[in-house]
Amino acid sequence: MTESSVHPALWPAPHASGAVDATVTVPGSKSVTNRALVLAALAAEPGWLRRPLRSRDTLLMAEALRAMGVGIEETVSSSSSVAGGPDASGEAWRVIPAGLHGPTTIDVGNAGTVMRFLPPVAALADGPIRFDGDPRSYERPLNGVIDALRVLGARIDDDGRGSLPLTVHGGGALDGGPVAIDASSSSQFVSALLLSGPRFNQGVEVRHTGDKLPSMPHIRMTVDMLRAVGAQVDEPETGGEPNVWRVSPSALLGRDLTVEPDLSNAQPFLAAALVTGGRVTIPDWPERTTQPGDALREIFTAMGGSCELTERGLTFTGSGRIHGIDVDLGEVGELTPGIAAVAALADGPSTLSGVAHLRLHETDRLAALTKEINELGGDVTETADGLRIRPRPLHGGTFHTYDDHRMATAGSIIGLAVPGVEIENVATTAKTLPDFPQMWTGMLGA
Repeated sequence: MTESSVHPALWPAPHASGAVDATVTVPGSKSVTNRALVLAALAAEPGWLRRPLRSRDTLLMAEALRAMGVGIEETVSSSSSVAGGPDASGEAWRVIPAGLHGPTTIDVGNAGTVMRFLPPVAALADGPIRFDGDPRSYERPLNGVIDALRVLGARIDDDGRGSLPLTVHGGGALDGGPVAIDASSSSQFVSALLLSGPRFNQGVEVRHTGDKLPSMPHIRMTVDMLRAVGAQVDEPETGGEPNVWRVSPSALLGRDLTVEPDLSNAQPFLAAALVTGGRVTIPDWPERTTQPGDALREIFTAMGGSCELTERGLTFTGSGRIHGIDVDLGEVGELTPGIAAVAALADGPSTLSGVAHLRLHETDRLAALTKEINELGGDVTETADGLRIRPRPLHGGTFHTYDDHRMATAGSIIGLAVPGVEIENVATTAKTLPDFPQMWTGMLGA
């Protein structure tokens, strides 16, 4: 059965007939899974990932590492599934490091973590590693990683584009050392160099020279995960020099890691509670985390809900009213589409700022949100670094996704309150949230 036959080109977004009351089990974090795969592949001993996310982006990462010689064995126990989502509780991947080698070609799809985290890994391989991907991947910037690797001693052919397709000619090792980059278009440039840094002969010192760094929680996640496998990292937040990260050369430990639920992927379900005045519980919400999605507790509370974090998880309850918000989303930009969808249904205007870098994501998210919400009757205006949203009565219509998973979930949020919304290519949610349509209808009791 093909993907298009499972999810037709236009998917009627379910309309909520009343307040939602559901428990939704969200699969593992993509950001954690893909970082953990890279660190495990570079370790000196085998390791385990438990409850990893199985999605297009993570499977692309796993296949890419396998193509370079890493062993990744998948096992699934017979544990029972948890109501509300796919059963990931019994799944584990055993990662067996090996000598990295080419020649091979890696398909990055449109996954920022794959296209940015793996060229430094490829520089440590023996032989040429070619990177290619979806048409949109050619438009996403890679110059921060390419230029930095050249300074650190790598040989890369990209015909001067600063983007895909490209070939890394691995020499089996990399000198490393200090490098200055402008990572203002993507924090992944910094994370990419830090993740492989322990394996460079001199380690790495990454100095950010541009404007304010976006998505700082993702860099904190990288640093925490490096330290958990034995790396020594000096960073600004622990007394280091501002905008400078240093990773010392060292062997990395294999470890047994259980992946947290993906809190950003919990966003549409929490939004459903807010939009319908209902209640949604997300099991296993961590008490402490570096995931950007944890900011939803504060943001959605400010927009009219309330939340309680217990041993069971996070329960979010809507009040029946949605308030506009003025918020800087620079550190949590990936949450912007869902917040914009909720803001379009609010009782007052909203201003979302600090997210100019979203123009370089899976699609130009600011332009896409403006166009799609306005075509449903909304009043959204782009600003230099975000969106201004003035609520207006919305009507049904087609909500285009531009092959962007977060556009698909944003349209689904609007569809809860607006009859007749149809999502074009809802199957794009498989990038990070497999089975989203089934989870969404299940939440509504369908």
